[in-house]
Amino acid sequence: MLVKNWMSGKVFTVDVDESMQDAIHQMKEKNINLLPILSHEKLVGIISDRDLKKASPSDASTLDIHELLYLVSRIKVKDLMIKKVVTVPPDYTIEEAAELLLENKISGLPVVDRKERLIGIITRSDIFKALIFITGLGKKGIQIAVRVKDIPGPIKEIRQLIQKYSGRIAGILTCADNAPSGYLHIYFRIYNIPRDIVSALLKEMESIGTLLYIVDHRDNKRTIFENA
Repeated sequence: MLVKNWMSGKVFTVDVDESMQDAIHQMKEKNINLLPILSHEKLVGIISDRDLKKASPSDASTLDIHELLYLVSRIKVKDLMIKKVVTVPPDYTIEEAAELLLENKISGLPVVDRKERLIGIITRSDIFKALIFITGLGKKGIQIAVRVKDIPGPIKEIRQLIQKYSGRIAGILTCADNAPSGYLHIYFRIYNIPRDIVSALLKEMESIGTLLYIVDHRDNKRTIFENA
């Protein structure tokens, strides 16, 4: 899953010489919290709603509303912007973008092409949307977690078992990091499984691996097994 498939290609920007007031107005109007800043169409900085709030006069200020508005209109975004902009190319994966957001403690990344032209922006919200998509949560249904030996075969066996019970698989994730040595944790998101046969499905799955938990999003029911 690449950044270019999840970024917003419609990027709202401000010019380096625009005022703080202009930036605040655009963020409110467009319902966004991050604005790339351009100078002669080149990306030179970025500003967030948090930066603007920090620079805004305190509620305890003795200035009247006209003085406040005048003050805000005189401050330029170039005086507040972050000049060292962390960017991401469109062919980075969603995971790499998420790592950059986490490492730099920021809420969004401008996406630039090989010529350093701004072509999009990807935010934490976009990452969350991708996570929901890749895990199949949008289809609701059931998630089953199981621990299996890290050998060829178990994933195929469980897939066939789910199909045997007329289930459809919306997503499969695997992870070895938190599993014992020589084992994998596998997370199946399935749907179209009638409630009255889930127990039979789980019983057969126990012959393949160790059940960790089952979450039925249709009824918001959760069963955590002792081995989880």
